[in-house]
Amino acid sequence: MASCNCLIIALFLALSFSWGESARHLQQLPNLPKPTSPPLPSIPTLPQPTLPTTQPSFPKPTLPPLTSLPTMPTLPKVTLPPLPSMPSIPTIPIPTTIPSIPFLSPPPGN
Repeated sequence: MASCNCLIIALFLALSFSWGESARHLQQLPNLPKPTSPPLPSIPTLPQPTLPTTQPSFPKPTLPPLTSLPTMPTLPKVTLPPLPSMPSIPTIPIPTTIPSIPFLSPPPGN
């Protein structure tokens, strides 16, 4: 694996040196005359249209009279059945004091 890395680095360095030499040769070419482009044609000016200063009068639109909307039929009231009662959860008394643990006395020494 290390030899593969060394080979890749050596190849990269060789290519970069050859590209540098090519660029140096390009910089040393004599200056060539720049080609000239033909002049662009001029854009002709077009006459400006005249806009009317007054607006034409149009007849005012008339709307038909509003008709009364039909009334919605009344729906019967829907009543839901009562929810079943939740069973009560028995409460377990939780002691608030820690019972004392009796300690045994060490055996008497001889």
